[in-house]
Amino acid sequence: MIRTLNHVSLALATGLGVAYLTPLAKATLASAVTAAVYAVIFWGDDRFSLWLFVAIPAVFLIGVVVSARVKSEEDPDPSKVVIDEVAGQLAALLILAPVGWWSVLMAFVLFRVFDVLKPLGIRRLEQIPNGWGIMLDDLAAGLLAAAVINAAVLIFNSVT
Repeated sequence: MIRTLNHVSLALATGLGVAYLTPLAKATLASAVTAAVYAVIFWGDDRFSLWLFVAIPAVFLIGVVVSARVKSEEDPDPSKVVIDEVAGQLAALLILAPVGWWSVLMAFVLFRVFDVLKPLGIRRLEQIPNGWGIMLDDLAAGLLAAAVINAAVLIFNSVT
């Protein structure tokens, strides 16, 4: 039973194995796959994606549990754990604009930039123990990306 739970946790934490597809840039690949899947499902949809309000908390909470099981004392934030990028990228996709190439690309780019730079105190979230710190910094980066995109869309729409 424990062995099965460990395998399921590892599968979920690695983005159903996406982390094993590349030796480098695992987080970027996981973000790109998440953005691409989102784009394929919702391409051209101009409605606000309400399902994200269910998906993001679900992925986040599952991520807290499985990343805590996969991490170790020697590696408190393993690169193979990419479920945090999935949650963060989904948060970045909380956009008001229709789903198109530019909106998905901007959500991807801004999320990756904010995830790497960790501005506005986001880096401090990594210090929270267990799976919470692993997940919270990426969620914050994604929400910041969404805020920037939404602000840009609102400004653009008000001047045109």
